[in-house]
Parts: sequence; structure tokens; C-alpha cells
Amino acid sequence: MSDTDSLDMNDLKRRMEGAVNVLKEEFAGLRTGRASTSLLEHVQVNAYGSKMPINQVGTVSVPEPRLLSVQVWDQSLVQAVEKAIRESSLGLNPQTEGNVIRVPIPELSQERRKELTRVAHQYAEQARVAVRNVRRDGMDILKKLEKEHKISEDEHRDLADEVQELTNKYIKEIDDLLAKKDEEIMQV
Repeated sequence: MSDTDSLDMNDLKRRMEGAVNVLKEEFAGLRTGRASTSLLEHVQVNAYGSKMPINQVGTVSVPEPRLLSVQVWDQSLVQAVEKAIRESSLGLNPQTEGNVIRVPIPELSQERRKELTRVAHQYAEQARVAVRNVRRDGMDILKKLEKEHKISEDEHRDLADEVQELTNKYIKEIDDLLAKKDEEIMQV
């Protein structure tokens, strides 16, 4: 192959992986019927004059399948942590015992489960769109390289196939993650 330095397959791969990683983070924040420390990851606590992630003011653990526990390090922050959990959009009702905040995970209603699967599908579609945008960028570069006679028609076709294979791989990974998340949400 001749000069293809303008099409960096590793860059395309990195950007597609980035879209999948964002999806994984979004899925981690979606509440299922089971307790998971990632559920509280996005909760911000007003502490020491600024907003901090909950894991910077205490230890989050899962002592039981339907219970989260937050061991707050600084006694003066216990109320702020409890308030942050209560006011998060997670619909949780924390109970404080000394420095420990217990967060029971309520059973999800069928309606809430359906709503969560809809949200999961939206997240997955956003990830697919991001991957397709990366593919489009790669294809545009190939067209430009062929037009400028830096690559031949055959090289264009071969590289375009490679870009498409990469796209298919990441779209499939997104679909697999979605199927797994759906199953997790609908599991009673």
C-alpha cells in the first residue's frame, strides 16, 4: 500500500472504543434491581465548599444484593452525603446509623423497568451514531486520498472494507452490551 498516513486506523479504533466506553459508563449508572457501587458514582456531595463525588468522602460497598452501604470518613459530612443520595434522581431512601449510611435498593416496578430499557436503548443508539460518525470521517478521508491520487481505487476499496469491519465490530459490541443490560433490568 502507498501513502495512507492520513487515514489512521488506530485513531478510528480509539474513537469507536471511546463511544463504547461512554456507553458502558452510562449503563453503569442505570439502576437495576440489584445493588451496585456504580449506582452512586455520579452522586455529588456538597463538601468542604465544593461538589465532590461520593467516593471521595466515603467508601461505598455492597454488603447484601439489595443494599448499599456508605462509610463516611468525616462525621461532619454524614448529613451532606445522605442529602445528596436522597436528592439524586435515583429514587433511593438512605438511612443513617452513625458514620454509616445504609441505602436499601427498592424492587423496580414493571413500568420503571420498561422506562429504564427505553433509556438504555437511547444510550445505545447514541453510541451507534457516534461509531457511524467515526466511520463517515474515515470514509471521507479515503475519498479525499483517492481524489488526490494518494491511493488507488483498489486501495480505497480495501481500506473502506477495513473501516466497515471495524464499524461492524463496535456496533455488535454495543448491541451485545444493550442485550445484557436489558436482561439485567428486566430480571426480577
